[in-house]
Amino acid sequence: MAYTIGVDYGTNSVRAIVVDCHNGNEIGTAVIPYPSGKEGILLDSKNHHLARQNPADYLIGLEQSVKKALKVAARKAQKFKASHVIGIGVDTTGSTPIPVTERNVPLALLSPFKKNLNAHAWLWKDHTSVKEAEKITAMARKHRPAYVAKCGNTYSSEWFWAKIWHCLKVDPKVFDAAYSWVELSDYIPSVLAEIDHPSKIKRGICAAGHKALYSEEWQGLPDEEFLGMLDPRLASLRSRLYQKAYDANTCAGYLGKSWAQKLGLSEGIPIAIGEFDVHYGAIGSGVREGTLVKAIGTSTCDCCVVSMEKKIPDIPGICGIVPGAILPGFYGIEAGQSAVGDIFKWWIEGVCKGDPKTYTSFAAEASRLKPGQSGLLALDWNNGNRTILVDPLLTGLLLGTTLHTTAAEIYRAHIEATAFGARMILERIREYGITIDQIVCCGGIAEKNPLLMQIYADVTGCEMRLSRSAQSCALGSAVAAAVVAGKAAGGYATFQEAQAKMTGLQTKVYRSRREAHATYEKLFLLYRSLHDSFGNISCNANLGFIMKQLLEIKQQQT
Repeated sequence: MAYTIGVDYGTNSVRAIVVDCHNGNEIGTAVIPYPSGKEGILLDSKNHHLARQNPADYLIGLEQSVKKALKVAARKAQKFKASHVIGIGVDTTGSTPIPVTERNVPLALLSPFKKNLNAHAWLWKDHTSVKEAEKITAMARKHRPAYVAKCGNTYSSEWFWAKIWHCLKVDPKVFDAAYSWVELSDYIPSVLAEIDHPSKIKRGICAAGHKALYSEEWQGLPDEEFLGMLDPRLASLRSRLYQKAYDANTCAGYLGKSWAQKLGLSEGIPIAIGEFDVHYGAIGSGVREGTLVKAIGTSTCDCCVVSMEKKIPDIPGICGIVPGAILPGFYGIEAGQSAVGDIFKWWIEGVCKGDPKTYTSFAAEASRLKPGQSGLLALDWNNGNRTILVDPLLTGLLLGTTLHTTAAEIYRAHIEATAFGARMILERIREYGITIDQIVCCGGIAEKNPLLMQIYADVTGCEMRLSRSAQSCALGSAVAAAVVAGKAAGGYATFQEAQAKMTGLQTKVYRSRREAHATYEKLFLLYRSLHDSFGNISCNANLGFIMKQLLEIKQQQT
Protein backbone atom coordinates (compact mmCIF):
# COMPACT_ATOMS: atom_id res chain seq x y z
CA MET A 1 0.00 0.00 0.00
CA ALA A 2 1.42 3.36 -1.06
CA TYR A 3 -0.09 6.81 -0.64
CA THR A 4 1.13 10.34 -1.18
CA ILE A 5 -0.04 13.70 0.17
CA GLY A 6 -0.66 16.76 -1.98
CA VAL A 7 -0.79 20.16 -0.25
CA ASP A 8 -2.38 22.97 -2.25
CA TYR A 9 -1.94 26.59 -1.10
CA GLY A 10 -4.71 28.67 -2.65
CA THR A 11 -5.58 32.34 -2.34
CA ASN A 12 -7.95 31.91 0.61
CA SER A 13 -7.13 28.51 2.11
CA VAL A 14 -4.80 25.53 2.15
CA ARG A 15 -6.00 22.08 1.14
CA ALA A 16 -4.42 18.67 1.76
CA ILE A 17 -5.39 15.37 0.14
CA VAL A 18 -4.25 11.79 0.71
CA VAL A 19 -4.04 9.87 -2.57
CA ASP A 20 -3.76 6.17 -3.40
CA CYS A 21 -0.78 5.90 -5.74
CA HIS A 22 -2.22 2.85 -7.52
CA ASN A 23 -5.39 4.49 -8.85
CA GLY A 24 -5.46 8.15 -7.86
CA ASN A 25 -8.34 7.73 -5.42
CA GLU A 26 -8.45 10.58 -2.91
CA ILE A 27 -9.22 8.93 0.44
CA GLY A 28 -8.74 11.95 2.66
CA THR A 29 -9.13 15.68 2.19
CA ALA A 30 -9.20 18.76 4.39
CA VAL A 31 -9.46 22.51 3.82
CA ILE A 32 -8.21 25.09 6.32
CA PRO A 33 -9.04 28.78 5.67
CA TYR A 34 -6.28 31.25 6.43
CA PRO A 35 -7.19 32.96 9.74
CA SER A 36 -5.69 36.41 9.03
CA GLY A 37 -7.09 39.35 7.13
CA LYS A 38 -10.15 39.32 4.88
CA GLU A 39 -10.60 35.73 3.71
CA GLY A 40 -6.88 35.21 4.30
CA ILE A 41 -5.67 38.36 2.54
CA LEU A 42 -4.08 41.34 4.28
CA LEU A 43 -5.38 44.51 2.62
CA ASP A 44 -4.83 48.26 2.80
CA SER A 45 -7.91 50.47 2.43
CA LYS A 46 -5.68 53.24 1.06
CA ASN A 47 -4.22 51.10 -1.72
CA HIS A 48 -6.46 48.62 -3.55
CA HIS A 49 -3.43 47.19 -5.39
CA LEU A 50 -1.97 45.79 -2.14
CA ALA A 51 -2.51 42.10 -1.22
CA ARG A 52 -0.33 40.33 1.34
CA GLN A 53 -0.56 37.19 3.47
CA ASN A 54 0.65 36.19 6.91
CA PRO A 55 3.32 33.44 6.72
CA ALA A 56 2.09 32.17 10.09
CA ASP A 57 -1.15 31.19 8.32
CA TYR A 58 0.84 28.96 5.98
CA LEU A 59 2.32 26.99 8.88
CA ILE A 60 -1.00 26.70 10.71
CA GLY A 61 -2.69 25.56 7.52
CA LEU A 62 0.03 23.04 6.75
CA GLU A 63 -0.19 21.29 10.08
CA GLN A 64 -3.97 21.37 10.44
CA SER A 65 -4.83 20.38 6.86
CA VAL A 66 -2.44 17.41 6.71
CA LYS A 67 -3.43 16.06 10.12
CA LYS A 68 -7.12 16.40 9.34
CA ALA A 69 -6.75 14.77 5.91
CA LEU A 70 -4.91 11.84 7.51
CA LYS A 71 -7.74 11.40 10.05
CA VAL A 72 -10.33 11.39 7.25
CA ALA A 73 -8.26 8.85 5.33
CA ALA A 74 -8.02 6.56 8.38
CA ARG A 75 -11.81 6.65 8.77
CA LYS A 76 -12.50 6.13 5.08
CA ALA A 77 -10.00 3.33 4.42
CA GLN A 78 -9.74 0.91 7.33
CA LYS A 79 -6.38 -0.52 6.26
CA PHE A 80 -4.78 2.88 5.76
CA LYS A 81 -1.96 3.91 8.09
CA ALA A 82 0.07 7.10 8.10
CA SER A 83 3.15 4.91 7.68
CA HIS A 84 1.88 4.07 4.18
CA VAL A 85 2.54 7.65 3.04
CA ILE A 86 5.65 7.58 0.84
CA GLY A 87 5.97 11.26 -0.11
CA ILE A 88 4.60 14.81 0.00
CA GLY A 89 4.12 17.34 -2.80
CA VAL A 90 3.33 21.06 -2.50
CA ASP A 91 1.85 23.62 -4.86
CA THR A 92 1.16 27.28 -4.15
CA THR A 93 0.07 30.58 -5.61
CA GLY A 94 2.74 32.63 -7.28
CA SER A 95 4.60 34.75 -7.58
CA THR A 96 4.30 35.01 -3.78
CA PRO A 97 7.77 35.92 -2.45
CA ILE A 98 8.53 36.06 1.27
CA PRO A 99 11.36 38.07 2.91
CA VAL A 100 13.30 35.75 5.25
CA THR A 101 16.20 35.89 7.69
CA GLU A 102 19.50 34.06 7.40
CA ARG A 103 17.86 31.20 9.35
CA ASN A 104 15.07 30.95 6.75
CA VAL A 105 12.51 32.51 9.10
CA PRO A 106 9.94 34.91 7.55
CA LEU A 107 10.43 38.46 8.84
CA ALA A 108 6.71 38.67 9.61
CA LEU A 109 7.13 36.04 12.34
CA LEU A 110 9.50 38.34 14.25
CA SER A 111 8.09 40.86 16.74
CA PRO A 112 9.46 44.04 15.08
CA PHE A 113 7.77 43.17 11.76
CA LYS A 114 4.51 41.41 12.67
CA LYS A 115 2.38 44.47 11.90
CA ASN A 116 4.38 45.60 8.87
CA LEU A 117 2.58 44.48 5.70
CA ASN A 118 5.79 44.83 3.68
CA ALA A 119 7.40 42.10 5.81
CA HIS A 120 4.65 39.59 5.02
CA ALA A 121 4.24 37.41 1.93
CA TRP A 122 3.58 39.44 -1.21
CA LEU A 123 0.59 37.57 -2.62
CA TRP A 124 0.38 36.86 -6.37
CA LYS A 125 -2.44 39.38 -6.81
CA ASP A 126 -0.48 42.27 -5.26
CA HIS A 127 -0.10 44.92 -7.99
CA THR A 128 1.70 47.65 -6.05
CA SER A 129 4.86 47.31 -8.15
CA VAL A 130 3.49 48.54 -11.49
CA LYS A 131 6.17 51.20 -11.98
CA GLU A 132 8.95 48.78 -11.11
CA ALA A 133 7.63 46.22 -13.60
CA GLU A 134 7.48 48.87 -16.32
CA LYS A 135 11.07 49.88 -15.60
CA ILE A 136 12.30 46.27 -15.62
CA THR A 137 10.55 45.75 -18.96
CA ALA A 138 12.06 48.88 -20.49
CA MET A 139 15.58 48.16 -19.22
CA ALA A 140 15.45 44.52 -20.31
CA ARG A 141 14.17 45.36 -23.79
CA LYS A 142 17.04 47.82 -24.18
CA HIS A 143 19.93 45.96 -22.51
CA ARG A 144 18.90 42.27 -22.13
CA PRO A 145 16.10 41.55 -24.64
CA ALA A 146 16.47 37.79 -24.13
CA TYR A 147 15.37 38.19 -20.51
CA VAL A 148 11.84 39.24 -21.41
CA ALA A 149 11.53 37.44 -24.75
CA LYS A 150 10.61 34.22 -22.96
CA CYS A 151 7.96 35.89 -20.78
CA GLY A 152 5.92 37.58 -23.47
CA ASN A 153 8.26 40.59 -23.81
CA THR A 154 6.70 42.27 -20.77
CA TYR A 155 7.56 41.85 -17.10
CA SER A 156 4.57 41.85 -14.74
CA SER A 157 3.88 43.62 -11.45
CA GLU A 158 2.70 40.23 -10.15
CA TRP A 159 6.25 38.84 -10.34
CA PHE A 160 9.31 38.34 -8.14
CA TRP A 161 11.78 41.15 -9.00
CA ALA A 162 9.16 43.88 -9.31
CA LYS A 163 7.82 43.13 -5.84
CA ILE A 164 11.25 43.00 -4.22
CA TRP A 165 12.31 46.23 -5.87
CA HIS A 166 9.10 47.94 -4.75
CA CYS A 167 9.78 46.78 -1.20
CA LEU A 168 13.24 48.28 -1.41
CA LYS A 169 11.77 51.61 -2.50
CA VAL A 170 8.88 51.89 -0.04
CA ASP A 171 10.39 50.13 2.97
CA PRO A 172 14.21 49.84 2.89
CA LYS A 173 14.14 48.73 6.53
CA VAL A 174 12.38 45.51 5.53
CA PHE A 175 14.61 45.06 2.49
CA ASP A 176 17.75 45.47 4.59
CA ALA A 177 16.48 43.09 7.29
CA ALA A 178 15.75 40.35 4.72
CA TYR A 179 18.76 38.11 4.16
CA SER A 180 16.97 36.58 1.17
CA TRP A 181 13.57 36.18 -0.51
CA VAL A 182 11.88 32.82 -1.02
CA GLU A 183 8.87 31.95 -3.17
CA LEU A 184 6.05 30.32 -1.22
CA SER A 185 6.33 27.28 -3.52
CA ASP A 186 9.94 26.84 -2.37
CA TYR A 187 9.39 27.90 1.23
CA ILE A 188 6.89 25.21 2.25
CA PRO A 189 9.05 22.28 1.06
CA SER A 190 11.99 23.88 2.88
CA VAL A 191 9.89 24.06 6.08
CA LEU A 192 8.95 20.38 5.83
CA ALA A 193 12.60 19.49 5.23
CA GLU A 194 13.61 21.76 8.14
CA ILE A 195 16.14 23.66 6.04
CA ASP A 196 17.77 26.36 8.16
CA HIS A 197 19.42 28.57 5.52
CA PRO A 198 18.04 30.01 2.26
CA SER A 199 21.12 28.90 0.32
CA LYS A 200 20.26 25.25 1.08
CA ILE A 201 16.77 25.45 -0.45
CA LYS A 202 16.27 23.69 -3.77
CA ARG A 203 14.34 26.22 -5.80
CA GLY A 204 11.83 25.09 -8.43
CA ILE A 205 12.33 25.99 -12.08
CA CYS A 206 8.60 26.78 -12.28
CA ALA A 207 8.80 29.89 -10.08
CA ALA A 208 12.34 30.78 -11.11
CA GLY A 209 11.72 30.59 -14.86
CA HIS A 210 8.26 32.12 -15.04
CA LYS A 211 8.62 34.90 -12.48
CA ALA A 212 12.31 35.60 -11.71
CA LEU A 213 13.86 35.75 -15.21
CA TYR A 214 15.90 32.61 -14.52
CA SER A 215 17.32 30.64 -17.44
CA GLU A 216 20.28 28.36 -17.94
CA GLU A 217 20.85 30.23 -21.22
CA TRP A 218 22.31 33.09 -19.15
CA GLN A 219 23.56 31.01 -16.22
CA GLY A 220 20.65 31.52 -13.89
CA LEU A 221 19.15 34.72 -12.56
CA PRO A 222 19.68 38.12 -14.24
CA ASP A 223 23.32 39.15 -14.02
CA GLU A 224 24.56 41.64 -11.43
CA GLU A 225 25.32 44.27 -14.06
CA PHE A 226 21.71 44.33 -15.23
CA LEU A 227 20.32 44.31 -11.68
CA GLY A 228 22.73 47.13 -10.83
CA MET A 229 21.18 49.20 -13.62
CA LEU A 230 17.92 48.94 -11.68
CA ASP A 231 19.44 49.43 -8.22
CA PRO A 232 22.87 48.40 -6.86
CA ARG A 233 21.18 46.90 -3.80
CA LEU A 234 19.32 44.43 -6.04
CA ALA A 235 22.66 43.41 -7.52
CA SER A 236 24.05 42.72 -4.04
CA LEU A 237 20.98 40.62 -3.21
CA ARG A 238 21.54 38.25 -6.14
CA SER A 239 24.27 36.19 -4.43
CA ARG A 240 21.91 35.54 -1.48
CA LEU A 241 19.16 34.07 -3.64
CA TYR A 242 20.12 30.95 -5.61
CA GLN A 243 22.37 29.73 -8.39
CA LYS A 244 20.34 26.82 -9.78
CA ALA A 245 16.68 25.82 -10.11
CA TYR A 246 15.28 22.29 -10.53
CA ASP A 247 12.40 20.56 -12.30
CA ALA A 248 9.89 18.18 -10.73
CA ASN A 249 12.11 15.12 -11.15
CA THR A 250 14.16 16.51 -8.28
CA CYS A 251 13.52 15.85 -4.61
CA ALA A 252 13.38 19.11 -2.63
CA GLY A 253 14.41 17.36 0.59
CA TYR A 254 13.21 14.85 3.15
CA LEU A 255 10.68 15.23 5.93
CA GLY A 256 12.45 16.41 9.08
CA LYS A 257 12.03 14.90 12.53
CA SER A 258 10.07 17.78 14.05
CA TRP A 259 7.53 18.04 11.25
CA ALA A 260 7.24 14.25 11.00
CA GLN A 261 6.20 14.22 14.67
CA LYS A 262 3.77 17.12 14.19
CA LEU A 263 2.06 15.46 11.26
CA GLY A 264 2.30 11.85 12.41
CA LEU A 265 4.26 10.79 9.32
CA SER A 266 7.48 8.85 8.81
CA GLU A 267 10.65 10.86 9.10
CA GLY A 268 12.72 10.98 5.92
CA ILE A 269 10.02 10.54 3.28
CA PRO A 270 10.79 12.60 0.13
CA ILE A 271 9.30 16.01 -0.61
CA ALA A 272 8.68 16.95 -4.24
CA ILE A 273 10.04 20.18 -5.65
CA GLY A 274 7.52 23.01 -5.33
CA GLU A 275 5.54 24.26 -8.32
CA PHE A 276 2.77 26.79 -8.76
CA ASP A 277 -0.76 25.55 -8.23
CA VAL A 278 -1.88 25.45 -11.83
CA HIS A 279 1.33 23.87 -13.10
CA TYR A 280 0.81 20.92 -10.80
CA GLY A 281 -2.90 21.26 -11.58
CA ALA A 282 -2.05 20.66 -15.23
CA ILE A 283 -0.26 17.45 -14.24
CA GLY A 284 -3.23 16.44 -12.09
CA SER A 285 -5.49 17.05 -15.11
CA GLY A 286 -3.42 14.73 -17.28
CA VAL A 287 -1.69 17.39 -19.38
CA ARG A 288 0.05 16.15 -22.51
CA GLU A 289 1.26 17.77 -25.70
CA GLY A 290 -1.79 19.19 -27.48
CA THR A 291 -3.80 19.71 -24.27
CA LEU A 292 -4.51 23.13 -22.79
CA VAL A 293 -5.39 22.96 -19.11
CA LYS A 294 -7.49 25.84 -17.74
CA ALA A 295 -7.67 26.22 -13.98
CA ILE A 296 -10.70 28.39 -13.38
CA GLY A 297 -10.95 30.02 -9.97
CA THR A 298 -10.57 33.54 -8.61
CA SER A 299 -8.34 34.07 -11.62
CA THR A 300 -7.47 31.63 -14.40
CA CYS A 301 -4.21 30.12 -15.45
CA ASP A 302 -3.75 28.33 -18.77
CA CYS A 303 -0.95 25.79 -19.17
CA CYS A 304 0.28 23.60 -22.00
CA VAL A 305 3.45 21.67 -22.77
CA VAL A 306 5.62 21.16 -25.85
CA SER A 307 8.43 18.63 -26.14
CA MET A 308 11.87 20.15 -25.60
CA GLU A 309 12.98 18.25 -28.70
CA LYS A 310 11.02 20.82 -30.71
CA LYS A 311 11.87 24.45 -31.32
CA ILE A 312 9.13 26.91 -30.44
CA PRO A 313 9.05 30.68 -31.00
CA ASP A 314 8.76 33.35 -28.35
CA ILE A 315 5.10 34.32 -27.88
CA PRO A 316 4.37 37.99 -27.08
CA GLY A 317 2.07 38.66 -24.15
CA ILE A 318 2.18 35.28 -22.42
CA CYS A 319 3.56 34.54 -18.95
CA GLY A 320 6.52 32.46 -20.02
CA ILE A 321 8.04 29.56 -21.93
CA VAL A 322 10.19 27.65 -19.45
CA PRO A 323 11.96 24.29 -19.91
CA GLY A 324 10.71 21.78 -17.33
CA ALA A 325 8.35 24.24 -15.61
CA ILE A 326 5.45 21.77 -15.64
CA LEU A 327 6.59 18.36 -16.90
CA PRO A 328 10.28 17.43 -17.05
CA GLY A 329 11.38 17.16 -20.68
CA PHE A 330 8.78 19.64 -21.91
CA TYR A 331 8.57 23.39 -22.27
CA GLY A 332 5.91 24.76 -19.94
CA ILE A 333 3.81 27.53 -21.48
CA GLU A 334 1.72 29.70 -19.15
CA ALA A 335 -0.93 32.37 -19.71
CA GLY A 336 -3.98 33.52 -17.78
CA GLN A 337 -6.56 36.08 -16.71
CA SER A 338 -6.17 38.19 -13.58
CA ALA A 339 -9.81 37.92 -12.54
CA VAL A 340 -12.60 35.48 -13.33
CA GLY A 341 -14.31 34.16 -10.21
CA ASP A 342 -13.35 37.42 -8.49
CA ILE A 343 -15.48 39.30 -11.04
CA PHE A 344 -18.53 37.16 -10.35
CA LYS A 345 -17.96 37.49 -6.60
CA TRP A 346 -17.62 41.26 -6.90
CA TRP A 347 -20.88 41.52 -8.84
CA ILE A 348 -23.05 39.06 -6.92
CA GLU A 349 -21.75 39.53 -3.39
CA GLY A 350 -20.19 42.98 -3.50
CA VAL A 351 -22.62 44.95 -5.66
CA CYS A 352 -25.82 42.90 -5.44
CA LYS A 353 -25.22 41.90 -1.79
CA GLY A 354 -26.18 38.35 -2.64
CA ASP A 355 -25.50 34.98 -1.04
CA PRO A 356 -25.13 31.41 -2.39
CA LYS A 357 -28.82 31.36 -3.35
CA THR A 358 -28.25 34.46 -5.49
CA TYR A 359 -25.66 32.60 -7.55
CA THR A 360 -28.24 29.88 -8.20
CA SER A 361 -31.04 32.27 -9.15
CA PHE A 362 -28.79 34.41 -11.37
CA ALA A 363 -27.49 31.28 -13.12
CA ALA A 364 -31.03 30.02 -13.70
CA GLU A 365 -32.15 33.32 -15.24
CA ALA A 366 -28.96 33.74 -17.26
CA SER A 367 -29.26 30.18 -18.63
CA ARG A 368 -32.60 31.05 -20.23
CA LEU A 369 -31.00 33.83 -22.30
CA LYS A 370 -29.72 33.29 -25.82
CA PRO A 371 -26.24 34.58 -26.75
CA GLY A 372 -26.57 38.29 -27.46
CA GLN A 373 -30.11 38.53 -26.13
CA SER A 374 -29.17 40.93 -23.32
CA GLY A 375 -27.49 43.39 -25.68
CA LEU A 376 -24.54 43.59 -23.28
CA LEU A 377 -20.80 43.35 -23.81
CA ALA A 378 -18.12 43.56 -21.10
CA LEU A 379 -14.35 43.61 -20.76
CA ASP A 380 -12.87 41.22 -18.18
CA TRP A 381 -10.21 43.58 -16.82
CA ASN A 382 -11.56 44.27 -13.34
CA ASN A 383 -8.16 43.28 -11.93
CA GLY A 384 -6.12 44.30 -14.97
CA ASN A 385 -5.06 42.16 -17.92
CA ARG A 386 -2.51 39.38 -17.40
CA THR A 387 -2.45 37.98 -20.96
CA ILE A 388 -2.01 39.21 -23.68
CA LEU A 389 -1.75 42.92 -22.81
CA VAL A 390 0.08 42.43 -19.49
CA ASP A 391 -1.28 45.66 -18.03
CA PRO A 392 -2.56 45.77 -14.42
CA LEU A 393 -3.80 49.35 -14.85
CA LEU A 394 -6.62 48.36 -17.19
CA THR A 395 -10.12 48.23 -15.71
CA GLY A 396 -13.47 46.60 -16.40
CA LEU A 397 -16.12 47.89 -18.78
CA LEU A 398 -19.82 47.14 -19.31
CA LEU A 399 -21.50 48.33 -22.50
CA GLY A 400 -25.10 48.15 -23.72
CA THR A 401 -27.11 48.66 -20.53
CA THR A 402 -30.66 50.00 -20.78
CA LEU A 403 -33.39 50.79 -18.27
CA HIS A 404 -34.50 47.17 -18.62
CA THR A 405 -31.14 45.49 -17.97
CA THR A 406 -31.26 42.95 -15.12
CA ALA A 407 -28.62 41.86 -12.62
CA ALA A 408 -28.64 38.32 -14.05
CA GLU A 409 -28.03 39.66 -17.56
CA ILE A 410 -24.99 41.53 -16.26
CA TYR A 411 -23.82 38.34 -14.55
CA ARG A 412 -24.00 36.48 -17.87
CA ALA A 413 -22.24 39.33 -19.68
CA HIS A 414 -19.31 39.00 -17.28
CA ILE A 415 -19.13 35.24 -17.87
CA GLU A 416 -19.09 35.92 -21.61
CA ALA A 417 -16.37 38.55 -21.13
CA THR A 418 -14.11 36.03 -19.39
CA ALA A 419 -14.84 33.56 -22.20
CA PHE A 420 -13.81 36.12 -24.81
CA GLY A 421 -10.64 36.81 -22.81
CA ALA A 422 -9.96 33.06 -22.75
CA ARG A 423 -10.36 32.94 -26.53
CA MET A 424 -7.86 35.79 -26.98
CA ILE A 425 -5.30 33.66 -25.14
CA LEU A 426 -6.13 30.53 -27.14
CA GLU A 427 -5.79 32.38 -30.44
CA ARG A 428 -2.46 33.95 -29.40
CA ILE A 429 -0.97 30.54 -28.53
CA ARG A 430 -2.22 28.95 -31.76
CA GLU A 431 -1.02 31.95 -33.77
CA TYR A 432 2.55 30.97 -32.90
CA GLY A 433 2.24 27.38 -34.04
CA ILE A 434 1.31 25.62 -30.79
CA THR A 435 -1.23 22.87 -31.45
CA ILE A 436 -4.18 22.71 -29.05
CA ASP A 437 -6.56 19.83 -29.77
CA GLN A 438 -8.12 19.44 -26.31
CA ILE A 439 -9.12 21.78 -23.48
CA VAL A 440 -9.35 20.34 -19.97
CA CYS A 441 -10.67 22.49 -17.13
CA CYS A 442 -10.16 22.16 -13.40
CA GLY A 443 -10.99 24.21 -10.33
CA GLY A 444 -14.12 24.91 -8.33
CA ILE A 445 -15.85 27.11 -10.89
CA ALA A 446 -15.35 24.58 -13.69
CA GLU A 447 -16.85 21.93 -11.41
CA LYS A 448 -19.84 23.94 -10.19
CA ASN A 449 -20.81 26.26 -13.05
CA PRO A 450 -22.20 24.41 -16.10
CA LEU A 451 -23.45 27.70 -17.58
CA LEU A 452 -19.90 29.03 -17.70
CA MET A 453 -18.55 25.82 -19.22
CA GLN A 454 -21.16 25.83 -21.98
CA ILE A 455 -20.53 29.49 -22.77
CA TYR A 456 -16.78 28.80 -22.96
CA ALA A 457 -17.43 25.94 -25.39
CA ASP A 458 -19.72 28.13 -27.52
CA VAL A 459 -17.32 31.09 -27.57
CA THR A 460 -14.13 29.12 -28.30
CA GLY A 461 -15.72 26.55 -30.61
CA CYS A 462 -13.88 23.85 -28.65
CA GLU A 463 -14.97 20.90 -26.56
CA MET A 464 -14.49 21.56 -22.87
CA ARG A 465 -13.60 18.60 -20.66
CA LEU A 466 -13.31 18.35 -16.88
CA SER A 467 -10.48 16.84 -14.88
CA ARG A 468 -11.63 13.77 -12.97
CA SER A 469 -10.34 15.22 -9.72
CA ALA A 470 -12.03 18.12 -7.98
CA GLN A 471 -8.62 18.80 -6.39
CA SER A 472 -6.42 18.71 -9.51
CA CYS A 473 -3.71 21.01 -8.14
CA ALA A 474 -3.29 18.99 -4.95
CA LEU A 475 -3.49 15.78 -7.02
CA GLY A 476 -0.68 16.99 -9.30
CA SER A 477 1.43 17.61 -6.20
CA ALA A 478 0.66 14.08 -5.02
CA VAL A 479 1.64 12.72 -8.46
CA ALA A 480 5.00 14.52 -8.17
CA ALA A 481 5.48 13.00 -4.72
CA ALA A 482 4.84 9.53 -6.16
CA VAL A 483 7.53 10.13 -8.81
CA VAL A 484 10.22 11.37 -6.41
CA ALA A 485 9.40 8.45 -4.08
CA GLY A 486 10.13 6.04 -6.96
CA LYS A 487 9.01 2.55 -7.90
CA ALA A 488 10.81 0.83 -5.06
CA ALA A 489 8.63 2.66 -2.54
CA GLY A 490 5.41 2.03 -4.47
CA GLY A 491 5.53 5.15 -6.65
CA TYR A 492 6.54 5.62 -10.28
CA ALA A 493 9.63 6.08 -12.41
CA THR A 494 8.16 8.78 -14.67
CA PHE A 495 5.38 11.36 -14.68
CA GLN A 496 3.78 9.68 -17.68
CA GLU A 497 3.44 6.42 -15.75
CA ALA A 498 2.06 8.21 -12.70
CA GLN A 499 -0.42 10.27 -14.72
CA ALA A 500 -1.71 7.16 -16.51
CA LYS A 501 -2.64 5.58 -13.17
CA MET A 502 -3.49 8.56 -10.97
CA THR A 503 -5.30 11.05 -13.25
CA GLY A 504 -8.24 11.04 -15.67
CA LEU A 505 -11.18 12.95 -17.15
CA GLN A 506 -14.85 13.07 -16.32
CA THR A 507 -17.34 11.68 -18.84
CA LYS A 508 -19.17 15.03 -19.12
CA VAL A 509 -18.28 16.94 -22.30
CA TYR A 510 -19.39 20.49 -23.14
CA ARG A 511 -19.66 20.81 -26.94
CA SER A 512 -19.93 24.00 -28.95
CA ARG A 513 -23.43 24.61 -30.35
CA ARG A 514 -23.50 25.82 -33.96
CA GLU A 515 -26.04 28.66 -33.63
CA ALA A 516 -24.62 29.91 -30.34
CA HIS A 517 -21.08 29.86 -31.75
CA ALA A 518 -22.21 31.83 -34.81
CA THR A 519 -23.67 34.57 -32.62
CA TYR A 520 -20.61 34.62 -30.40
CA GLU A 521 -18.42 35.04 -33.48
CA LYS A 522 -20.16 38.39 -34.06
CA LEU A 523 -19.87 39.37 -30.42
CA PHE A 524 -16.22 38.37 -30.27
CA LEU A 525 -15.39 40.76 -33.11
CA LEU A 526 -16.99 43.55 -31.08
CA TYR A 527 -15.14 42.42 -27.94
CA ARG A 528 -11.89 42.46 -29.91
CA SER A 529 -12.56 46.03 -31.05
CA LEU A 530 -12.96 47.10 -27.43
CA HIS A 531 -9.95 45.00 -26.39
CA ASP A 532 -7.64 46.49 -29.01
CA SER A 533 -8.84 50.07 -28.54
CA PHE A 534 -8.78 50.24 -24.74
CA GLY A 535 -5.72 47.97 -24.66
CA ASN A 536 -3.90 50.52 -26.84
CA ILE A 537 -3.22 48.03 -29.64
CA SER A 538 -5.13 50.07 -32.20
CA CYS A 539 -6.14 53.73 -32.36
CA ASN A 540 -9.77 53.30 -33.39
CA ALA A 541 -11.44 56.34 -31.90
CA ASN A 542 -14.82 55.54 -33.45
CA LEU A 543 -16.43 52.84 -31.30
CA GLY A 544 -20.00 54.05 -31.73
CA PHE A 545 -20.79 51.18 -34.11
CA ILE A 546 -20.49 48.71 -31.22
CA MET A 547 -23.65 49.92 -29.46
CA LYS A 548 -25.63 49.76 -32.70
CA GLN A 549 -24.43 46.26 -33.54
CA LEU A 550 -25.20 45.02 -30.03
CA LEU A 551 -28.76 46.24 -30.47
CA GLU A 552 -28.99 44.52 -33.87
CA ILE A 553 -27.80 41.22 -32.39
CA LYS A 554 -30.22 41.65 -29.50
CA GLN A 555 -33.14 42.13 -31.91
CA GLN A 556 -32.17 38.97 -33.79
CA GLN A 557 -32.23 36.92 -30.57
CA THR A 558 -35.56 38.13 -29.15
